[in-house]
Amino acid sequence: MREYKAFINNEFIENGQWLEIINPTTLKPAGRVTALKQKDIENAYKSARYAQKSWEKVDLLKRIAFINEFKNLIIKNQNEIAQIMSEEIAKNLQDSLGEVLRTVEIIDYTLEEAKRIDPKAMTGEGMGAKNKIGIFSRVAKGVILAISPFNYPFNLALAKIIPALVMGNSVVFKPATAGSLVGAYMGKLAFEAKLPKGIFNVVTGRGSEVGDLITSNPEIDMISFTGSVNVGNQIRKNGSTTDLVLELGGKDPALVLDDINLEKYANEIISGAFGYSGQRCTAIKRVFVFDNYADKLVEILKEKITKLSVGNPEDNASITPVIDVKSSDFIQGLIDDAKTKGAQVVIGDKRQNNLMWPTLLDHVKTDMRIAWEEPFGPVLPILRINSIEEMIEIANKSNFGLQASIFCQDISTALNVAKQIEVGTININSKSQRGPDCFPFLGIKDSGEGVQGIRESLLSMTRYRGIVINY
Repeated sequence: MREYKAFINNEFIENGQWLEIINPTTLKPAGRVTALKQKDIENAYKSARYAQKSWEKVDLLKRIAFINEFKNLIIKNQNEIAQIMSEEIAKNLQDSLGEVLRTVEIIDYTLEEAKRIDPKAMTGEGMGAKNKIGIFSRVAKGVILAISPFNYPFNLALAKIIPALVMGNSVVFKPATAGSLVGAYMGKLAFEAKLPKGIFNVVTGRGSEVGDLITSNPEIDMISFTGSVNVGNQIRKNGSTTDLVLELGGKDPALVLDDINLEKYANEIISGAFGYSGQRCTAIKRVFVFDNYADKLVEILKEKITKLSVGNPEDNASITPVIDVKSSDFIQGLIDDAKTKGAQVVIGDKRQNNLMWPTLLDHVKTDMRIAWEEPFGPVLPILRINSIEEMIEIANKSNFGLQASIFCQDISTALNVAKQIEVGTININSKSQRGPDCFPFLGIKDSGEGVQGIRESLLSMTRYRGIVINY
């Protein structure tokens, strides 16, 4: 069984208390991490605050050199990291390794982009102040709390940590409970990379027990969080005076507006709906389609779903166990509610503990929970809707507003509909997705607050400092 300790001020913390991490595939322990107490968490913030001032004074290129040492250790240990991830969250090995390599690409891009965060120089002449020149530079905010989710425990963690560090901030990092083994392993890599003391701290423990302690510490200058709406709203409550970037849930619709290329549309929908067993905030979670070609689309989707392999992550199955039995109970509850109210199971509705077969539900109506609630699992509802106006209306009634997909070969129609859908991003003729990572990424309503993306994260983790020269 793997055992990793919390990492504070370049020391590994062992206090005799442990948090056990369960392997979703075996439902047995995959490992354990330190379960921190209040004094440990306070020490992490004190260390981060003390270290930040000197770290910010380190030249940018030297900060980049430190981070490159960390990155090189990621590359060296990529297979081990992927193996830990696969054991911890049941992501198949191929996708786990892909996540690690994608993260390396993000680090490289972030370090290059950091070199281009140039000061802004301006004169006051336009306001009648001819004797003033202002130089406005981006400087570190201070101590950044980064909180990552279970589904992308490496990628979405370092997409927060690296921009924070390269711009001169220090970081306190709290991984999700499922994801803590990967998160604590980052502390091991940071130690081996000889990152300066205190700039990167990994705090571990069950969120329900230490979450408020971690998110309400007065040393925090900014919180970057990815996770559930409930926890995000709690952070809003606890950190009302702290800068926030929140990435929360989604109920991303796919609007199929013609039948010109249903085969291609179906490929995108299947990839979008069932990647990592549907456990993605950007997963396609409902399909709106006109009734006159719904039968044809449903038949194509069914055929493609039958080809998805179901099994264990070490076998690189397409569909692997969802994160825990509680989650599978919730997903099954949504399916059962829809069946009770008249939805038809086209394929799926099979389960062994938390391994759930991909399920396609047809004739879903708006009085069913699955039409509105985020399942975070391998289930796709089909809503037959007879006008574009009704599609837009139902899409916008959702409390979520992350992404949407529009499938249509008439670009004028697609763009007109896209402008009316209340989400952060609309994908035309493609599945909803986070990347490419250089694009801004955002949600509205209950889907989030603030903007992520490589350049946007660099900006959100800095503030302006102005110097005005009078002559």
